[in-house]
Amino acid sequence: MFLNQAGYYLLILLERSNFDLIYLAWLWALFKPLCLLLLSLFLLPATILLFIYGSSLFCLIYKHWNRLKAAYSDDLWYGALKTLAILWELQGSIWHGYEVEGLEHIPSEGPVLIVFYHGALPIDFYYLFAKIWLYRNRRVRVVADKFVFKIPGGFAMIISDIVLNKSCLGLGTLLEALEIQPSTSATCKSMLEEGHVLAVSPGGVREALFGDHNYQLIWKERRGFAKVAIEAKTTIIPMFTKNVREAVRAMTIGRRFLSYIYEKTRLPLVPIYGMFPVKMITYLGEPIPYDPNVTTEMLVTRVRKKRDRILDRNSSTPSGLL
Repeated sequence: MFLNQAGYYLLILLERSNFDLIYLAWLWALFKPLCLLLLSLFLLPATILLFIYGSSLFCLIYKHWNRLKAAYSDDLWYGALKTLAILWELQGSIWHGYEVEGLEHIPSEGPVLIVFYHGALPIDFYYLFAKIWLYRNRRVRVVADKFVFKIPGGFAMIISDIVLNKSCLGLGTLLEALEIQPSTSATCKSMLEEGHVLAVSPGGVREALFGDHNYQLIWKERRGFAKVAIEAKTTIIPMFTKNVREAVRAMTIGRRFLSYIYEKTRLPLVPIYGMFPVKMITYLGEPIPYDPNVTTEMLVTRVRKKRDRILDRNSSTPSGLL
């Protein structure tokens, strides 16, 4: 009864206000594509950014809360990272139906180097980090391009926290909790020699911004990961994630000009968009054991071929929205 009356008065209001329902429907049909475009360009990518900054905020709160508890744990970040891993796994499972094949290749102890293809946004690595932490009980270490530490709330926040004994909201606390460091050969070698699981992407930012949906590797002359693996006598596991470029995409408009700017200045100016709910599966290939007789060039070629076989077997043709 109430709904009928409400509908009746709404119709009277529309008639007296001279609203043309057909005209309103026409306007919606006209601007609907624009609304959907704005949604995909801004709102969906914003969700993952909010999740990342939310993770950093959680670590910041946890850090100070934990300091109030005496002798809670030998590892300040253990509980925080365990909680974040559960949250990221839930987000990946719900939004992307995320799965991992080959998780058993991650050893229970000892060093291993994971070499992965870098999507426009490496959300597959975030999800894999959570899976390995929860189901293999190992924390994956990672190194990042120097520009990451220039993002507001980045490395400068860590320095201010150490030197000034102050904490700031930003990515700094998250970088500190995950022990992310600038990418250098010495850092990578040290992590592996300490027995950690380390993940690297030789293509880095260049591959992220200027790769395409064919998932071809853009390594150029980067062989550092192979050199480090040989020196640290470490097993390599090639990794590829199906649909990582369908989930988050990089703009192709003006790509040649933006590529020129990047090569000259290292500024990552290519806009990214998406966070579309497509099915994502990470494939961890058969481990490539340390071989003292292999050269750096031979190892790079071996890793490339193994990664390409994974791609060929699991063609990354977009599988549609969930």
